[in-house]
Amino acid sequence: MKKKDFTTTFSVDQSPKEVFDAINNVRGWWSEEIDGSTDKLGAEFKFHHKDLHRSTQKIIEFVPGKKVVWHVSEARLNFVKNKTEWNGTEVVFEITRKDGKTELRFTHVGLVPAFECYGDCSGAWGFYIDNSLRDLITTGKGQPALKD
Repeated sequence: MKKKDFTTTFSVDQSPKEVFDAINNVRGWWSEEIDGSTDKLGAEFKFHHKDLHRSTQKIIEFVPGKKVVWHVSEARLNFVKNKTEWNGTEVVFEITRKDGKTELRFTHVGLVPAFECYGDCSGAWGFYIDNSLRDLITTGKGQPALKD
């Protein structure tokens, strides 16, 4: 049986460049609690949310207007038994033009239903991608988690 990574997709009227630029404005849609650069190949940044989640992402693919991939090199999820479930997973943003619109396909490769955090994590990604990132792209204002 094939594992099912968490994926969500949406389309907007904005250009691939606008979508790409919004993705890389991580503080504008995911969290204000981001330390480090989020907008160039090889950059590494840290995310934390209260005492529940800390992770380090390295940008391993960065193709303007087309694709961004983050490798999760270290993570600690304090709300599940296996606190390192995200270690070694990848967060992938793929941008394509379809029918006059720009489509964003988000996949967290390795975030699968067998993970204890799948329900909470996929729900959070669903909000941050489908609502906050889409809002940042379409209105210029996302809904990131605020600093503590």
